[in-house]
Amino acid sequence: MPAAVVVPTYNEAENIGPLVRALRDALPGVHVLVVDDASPDGTAAAAEAADAVVLRRVGPRGLGPAYRDGFARVLAEGFDPIVQMDADLSHDPADLPRLLAALAGADLVLGSRWVEGGGTVAWGLGRRALSRFGSTYARGWLGVPHRDLTGGFKAWRAGTLAKVNPATLHADGYAFQVEATWRAHQLGARIVEVPIVFTERRAGASKMSWGIAVEAAWRVPGLRL
Repeated sequence: MPAAVVVPTYNEAENIGPLVRALRDALPGVHVLVVDDASPDGTAAAAEAADAVVLRRVGPRGLGPAYRDGFARVLAEGFDPIVQMDADLSHDPADLPRLLAALAGADLVLGSRWVEGGGTVAWGLGRRALSRFGSTYARGWLGVPHRDLTGGFKAWRAGTLAKVNPATLHADGYAFQVEATWRAHQLGARIVEVPIVFTERRAGASKMSWGIAVEAAWRVPGLRL
């Protein structure tokens, strides 16, 4: 089976078409599943116009629920490997072959901003410090060596993702990223980090909120305890 890329969306109509086309350029034949949370701006239609498969969700919105539903779909359909990434072009589709190549010696590959060669573009000092603090905070509580635990650009072996059992993960916001990697670590998965450069979104508004940050702050210690 070809690789599948799962992309959660909410109000990403301006970005989703260019993203799908760039993914197809980077990896011909890739299966792109867009998991849309009833975006009022027409994201689902724009994704279908770009020839992506769209899972239209009507349940509770949020990153975690979208990934749980999207992962269930591609696992059931037998895709391997499985990639997850943001819809706003902050993750460069041209990096996809490097992440997949790294799976030759791993079960999970993290696209990492905080290893040598990685970084961010168009981020202020405050946002960069907050992101670094988030990963350091999670590493401190969980006792894992991985430097970018909050990133959302990952490549999974299907068997590893199935063992992680996304349906049983609890986080709804960005803590979902930490929880999934932590579960893989607990299961003994071989996890490697590949440097990526994260670029600020080109269009639309960030989905980050204080509620998401607060969830991450209390849920991460709960994972360890």
